[in-house]
Amino acid sequence: MNQFDNLKEVQIASEEIYDGVILHVCKDTVTLPNGKTARRELIRHVGAVGIVPLTDDGKVIVERQYRYPLDMVITEIPAGKLDSKNEDRLEAAKRELREETGITADEWIEMGVYYPAAAYTDEKITLYLAKGLHFGEQQLDEDEFLNIEAVPLETLVEEVLSGKITDGKTQVAILKADKII
Repeated sequence: MNQFDNLKEVQIASEEIYDGVILHVCKDTVTLPNGKTARRELIRHVGAVGIVPLTDDGKVIVERQYRYPLDMVITEIPAGKLDSKNEDRLEAAKRELREETGITADEWIEMGVYYPAAAYTDEKITLYLAKGLHFGEQQLDEDEFLNIEAVPLETLVEEVLSGKITDGKTQVAILKADKII
């Protein structure tokens, strides 16, 4: 018996109410630990990766990207969704870094998993630190527009702590990278 079995909810019904390209919205019924039932609305997500590309002189390659839901440009680490739940996460990270920035890397360090919104989505982002960078040409998707910039890691840490960088995966990844190197 697991020490947290007294907290587990058990799905007894699930209905997909939206099937999109990126998001799949479900309405589930669960049995609560006290035996009563409750509804859960959740977003199923294929998963994603995020990368902190660190140059030899201590700069991180970040992206400035317009995000429609926020109606603003924000600073983010290179990241992207998996092509399928079964895709190798490191291979996806290598692909996303190459496509978004044109960069390949000699060394990859997994920094762990980040769940951006566990209350309503199963999205799982695996974070990586990439070192030994080689620069090439971006291979952006036709609907993808972003600027890349090299920023000192210590500057990014300050921007995370001051609230200037607001993207959750970027905050976590930058702070982890700062502790790892």
